[in-house]
Amino acid sequence: MSSQKESIWRSNSFRVGTLTYTRSALLTVMFWMLWADLCLQLMEQLPSIIPLQLKWMGASDALIGFIKDSLQAILTVIFVPVIGVMSDRHRGPMGRRRPFLLWSTIPVCLFLFLLGFADPVARLLHATLSPVFGWVSLPAIGITLIGIAAAGFFFFNNYVIQVYQYLIADVVPKEVMGSFVGLYRAVGALAGFVFNRWIFGSVEGHVGRVYAGCALLYAAGFFLLVWRVKEGEYPPPEAVERLGPVAFVRRYARDCFTNIFYLKIFSASLFYWAATVPLLTFVVFFATSPQSIHATSLGMTLDAFGKVKAWGMVPAFIVFLVSGPIIDRCHPLRVMLVGIIGSVAAFFIGFLWIDTPERFLIWMLVSSGIGALYSLAYLAMFPVLLPREKYGQFFSANQLFFSVGLVVAPFLCGQLLDFVKDYRVLFLWSGVCASISAAFTLSVFHHWKQLGGDAGYVPPMPGDKGGLKRISPAST
Repeated sequence: MSSQKESIWRSNSFRVGTLTYTRSALLTVMFWMLWADLCLQLMEQLPSIIPLQLKWMGASDALIGFIKDSLQAILTVIFVPVIGVMSDRHRGPMGRRRPFLLWSTIPVCLFLFLLGFADPVARLLHATLSPVFGWVSLPAIGITLIGIAAAGFFFFNNYVIQVYQYLIADVVPKEVMGSFVGLYRAVGALAGFVFNRWIFGSVEGHVGRVYAGCALLYAAGFFLLVWRVKEGEYPPPEAVERLGPVAFVRRYARDCFTNIFYLKIFSASLFYWAATVPLLTFVVFFATSPQSIHATSLGMTLDAFGKVKAWGMVPAFIVFLVSGPIIDRCHPLRVMLVGIIGSVAAFFIGFLWIDTPERFLIWMLVSSGIGALYSLAYLAMFPVLLPREKYGQFFSANQLFFSVGLVVAPFLCGQLLDFVKDYRVLFLWSGVCASISAAFTLSVFHHWKQLGGDAGYVPPMPGDKGGLKRISPAST
């Protein structure tokens, strides 16, 4: 098996669905996919500014956690199942994925512009409304405006993020999925380095310019993607009767949430994101809060924190570049186990050890490399384990499942931080959640072995509640 996978790139013919590529054609498709991802990942850095904007307006940690993370999770819970099924069933001249990317791009950019210029717009609204509604404060208007703009951005960006992932599975052959996902994540790390090294530190005085520049670059990247990357032919969607909302929810739940194997995958995702999302939201305050207010904070400047985050992208970039072929030769689940166990150790070490900016930098360098290994294997896992014919539906089910947890996790973490007044507790929170994720990941691995493992795994289909009907005879 290993020697076969080592020779994959020597082939000059690659297939995925009805698409057939020469090696040069596949590399061209991967280039345009990665170019769009670079623009997307730069744009995806922008929500990291939202907590700062809210803090500048006097919002509490609990409110910051709700607007930045829980609000997005609520919208995901409501709409991502619809997005997955809509995209899987859509047929048109542009395919089943690209139309959704095309029509979502413009509203995403408009809401990013509104976020970027929320402060001057809030001041204009306050000046206009104060003669009549004198009791409405500028911070209240500003926080409300940011909340509305964030909700609009999260709604349309859900289409972009979800459908781009579906498109990967439709245009990239499984044989090179690990290599592509490695490059995909390396591009994301590069975007994160550029943003945090040269942009994040100066965001306070140039918020509008930062939002506008990243939004326009993102629009250019995705318009080029839609133009240059073609989808293959799809069989007609299965005939189903028109369903009302209740019947739709029942069928969706029956298909996606009655199989214990998939439920374990979804649970591992839920606790991993419950570990990482609150940390990503609040760690800026652990690093930059004055020590006179939070004794265990580090008292760093915003610029210094941005540079630490940027340097943390370097080991992630290296891991992404070198680990893709390893995942192709091994299996994403094996690499995920290594990554999640390492992440658990890193979170607890952070809680016990970080007390200076220098130690924070060392921790960031190590934990970013470990997290990169996990996230790379995590993304490569889905095209390998989920059923291709309903890939968007099952991928969205994973998003839905962990988003239910993210509706409450960041808010609860923010409430905890408001209560203990100690941002160091973030690392303890993340360590506990990651430990639960590790337990589920180990269970997924053992279940996958029962389903045939390397030799005979076939994705269980709806109705196979135990997930054990498809075991290959060769594996028993």
